[in-house]
Amino acid sequence: MENNRKEASYLRAKEQVKAIREFCVSSILYCIVIPVLIWINYQTTSFPWAVFPALGWGFGLVLKGMAAHGINPLWGKVWEQRKIQELMNKEGF
Repeated sequence: MENNRKEASYLRAKEQVKAIREFCVSSILYCIVIPVLIWINYQTTSFPWAVFPALGWGFGLVLKGMAAHGINPLWGKVWEQRKIQELMNKEGF
């Protein structure tokens, strides 16, 4: 029983480390690509089209960072505990 718990804990930690690493790689790419797009935008046209990929990618990056660090305002730990308790209290479950 204890061995299974340690293995499950290890697997969760491994998944979280992978998510954090992917977030870091995405952040670095964002910091490289967006300035290049802004420079291209500045050189080619007066319409600020580079704002759209910056905002879209930035929003996705924020969500990825929140998920990687275990922050979920909609379905966080409190919600999970409350839902588990609700299901356990149901008859016939």
